[in-house]
Amino acid sequence: MLFVLCLFFAPLAGSIPVYATAPALVFVACLMARGLAEVDWDDVTEAAPALITAITMPLTYSVANGIAFGFITYAAAKVLSGRIADAKPAVLVLAVLFVVKFAYLG
Repeated sequence: MLFVLCLFFAPLAGSIPVYATAPALVFVACLMARGLAEVDWDDVTEAAPALITAITMPLTYSVANGIAFGFITYAAAKVLSGRIADAKPAVLVLAVLFVVKFAYLG
């Protein structure tokens, strides 16, 4: 029901230019910086996805794209380092779905 209600507000949200949302994304990145202090920076398979996620959000003007690239980077880092057991199956499935999304839906 709420989704149907949101359909009426979609044109209003779409009318906001992308550059107008950039300050909000920078603010979100600043809030996420607190979480960056807790990242194990000695483990590249943990540090690289966190960094990619934080950097991608303001550069693409999209929190969703930042999270997607973070999932992809995390899964790739775990698989390529041979530590696939450290990654949960749901994370790997989401990473594959994000790759498919970017490959086919552009």
